[in-house]
Parts: sequence; structure tokens; C-alpha cells
Amino acid sequence: MSFWKRLFPGTEAAQDASREKLNSRIVFSTDRNVDVYELEELCDAVGWSRRPLRKVRKAIECSFCVVSMYEEYAEQRRLVGFARATSDHAFNATIWDVVVHPDCQGRGLGKALMEKIVSELRQADISNITLFADPHVVDFYHRLGFMSDPEGIKGMFWYPD
Repeated sequence: MSFWKRLFPGTEAAQDASREKLNSRIVFSTDRNVDVYELEELCDAVGWSRRPLRKVRKAIECSFCVVSMYEEYAEQRRLVGFARATSDHAFNATIWDVVVHPDCQGRGLGKALMEKIVSELRQADISNITLFADPHVVDFYHRLGFMSDPEGIKGMFWYPD
């Protein structure tokens, strides 16, 4: 066996790292102290446009609720999911910036992230929860119980010229 280790030094280390990742765990945090550089790397990984970091930081600070999802293994912790919500603190909340790293998609983590943020909002007695979804993820939100245009309600937008 040592013959192969000499031919392929690092193979064993790569296998050990792979085994550690298999033993990883997912943890959630509602702490607003999110590393905005790490968040923007996560957003880059899914192809989102870059945003000014000072505005990202302000959006997090002004949000009603923030949920970060981390993958922990060995001594490392990596941001793999994020969502936030704004609210009137009484009746309504809107969920924004739902993102899950491509490496972690298809494992039920997006669903877990959404369940966590909805749970946080429901614990705050918020009953009307809305979100905006890109066309390619509408079915994902439908499976979680969100409806498109309930009762014929249409979203309206105003943008500066």
C-alpha cells in the first residue's frame, strides 16, 4: 500500500477530507452577524449579480429575521444557505435572498431553510408571508405551500427611471 501512497501523495488526504465532509452537519443561525463577503461568495456561486457590500450589510441589519445555514465538518464552517425577511412586525413579512450553494442543492436543504424562516416568522405571530420567485424556482415554492396570485392578487412594482 505504501507504494501507491508514494505514487499518489495526497490521495489519502483527499479521501480523509471526503470522509470528513460525509460526517458534516448542517446548523442554522439567526445571528445577524453574517460575513457579507462569505454571503456574496455564496450568491456568486448561484450566479446572482454582485451587490454593494454596504447595502447588503444594511439589508441584513434592517431585516426582521435572518437565517443562515452552515455546513460544519472538522474544524471548518461554511455558509451554504441564507434567507432573510422584512416585516411590518404585526401582520406581514416578505422573504428575500433565499440562496443555497449549488453543492448542497438537491439534498432538501432549501426546504429546511424555508421551513426554518417560516417557523421564525410564525413564532413572531406573522400570518401573511410573501416572497418573490424567479420562474425556474416557482415549483419549489409551490411544493412548500406558497401560491401564485392567490385570489387574483397581482404584485405591482415601481422602479426609478
